[in-house]
Amino acid sequence: MDREEFQHTYGLVGQSPELQEVVDVIQQVAPTDIAVLIIGESGTGKEIVAKAIHGASKRAGKAMVSVNCGAIPEGLIESELFGHEKGSFTSAVDARQGYFEMANGGTIFLDEVGDMPLATQVKLLRVLESGEYMRVGSSMPKHTDVRVIAATNRSLEYEVQQKHFRADLFFRLRSVNIQLPPLRNRKEDIPALVEQFVSEVSAKNKISFAGFTDDATELLMSYRWPGNVRELKNAIESMLVLEGGRRLNGDDVQKYISMQQNVVTERNLPVVANKTVEQAERELIYRALLDLKSNIIELKDLMTTKLGPSNGDSILHESNPNGVLTIDEMERRMIQTALDRNKGNRRRAARELRISERSLYRKIKDYGIQ
Repeated sequence: MDREEFQHTYGLVGQSPELQEVVDVIQQVAPTDIAVLIIGESGTGKEIVAKAIHGASKRAGKAMVSVNCGAIPEGLIESELFGHEKGSFTSAVDARQGYFEMANGGTIFLDEVGDMPLATQVKLLRVLESGEYMRVGSSMPKHTDVRVIAATNRSLEYEVQQKHFRADLFFRLRSVNIQLPPLRNRKEDIPALVEQFVSEVSAKNKISFAGFTDDATELLMSYRWPGNVRELKNAIESMLVLEGGRRLNGDDVQKYISMQQNVVTERNLPVVANKTVEQAERELIYRALLDLKSNIIELKDLMTTKLGPSNGDSILHESNPNGVLTIDEMERRMIQTALDRNKGNRRRAARELRISERSLYRKIKDYGIQ
């Protein structure tokens, strides 16, 4: 099938170059049995990609078993993955199949594989290399024929450096590496995603939706969506259901976006248990630096988009007398630019800057902006 039909069949919505590149890799790798590692932020659609790979493979007629490694307690994960024999531990009143046995002939999707304990990683490597495993409490090897697709929102290279993830398993898993872009990096796909989610929610809840105003659409396009596609879908569902399908304007959308922002979103932070305080602090600093790098790149893109290449570059290269443009000075200039562009309308400027009006008034006062 061609790319458009493939995307429609497997729910890969969008036409951005970033997504098209992912689709091309999926179509190339799906017919093989090679292991695939999917990397992306939470909510970018890692399981959808895994299902597309399985659905387009020669194993499509068999089961695809999805396992969230981060949701299984460390003491139970080997039993869940490989099964156990009766009496192998206190609550093992019967023998039980594990996920690898259930997935025999098909595909197993190991989501958040970076959370897997080191002891279990050794056994996963054995399965990948030979197809052999043993149930907990058994000394008899069993064999399974599965295709392994793994996913993570962590930097496994960093986890390997910190001795939290086995290097040999990392290199074995990443035979093919698919990097999913965050939604903020493929904003041209937002209208198609909104249309898809509106159609699904309307049909499911029998809602006749009157649509979005232009300013509402603009806000949907400009919002950063830190929770990615999942956050967008949840927001659309809330808007349609709670507003009864009426036409929604920018203020309506802002209200639901603010509700989303108040929810504590999942962050890719280390688990402190069984780690020293120094290790945990190092990981926190490392991830904060990664976030900072990402935010700087986005800020540069935002200034170039909003102010034009010449103005954006001038702000990036201007400096104070000490040769450095401070964060306060950059913020002051962006606020002034937003106010000028909106003819002094503070409400619209606050919406454009994605801050509250109260915060904008306070910053105007602090910076002495007229």
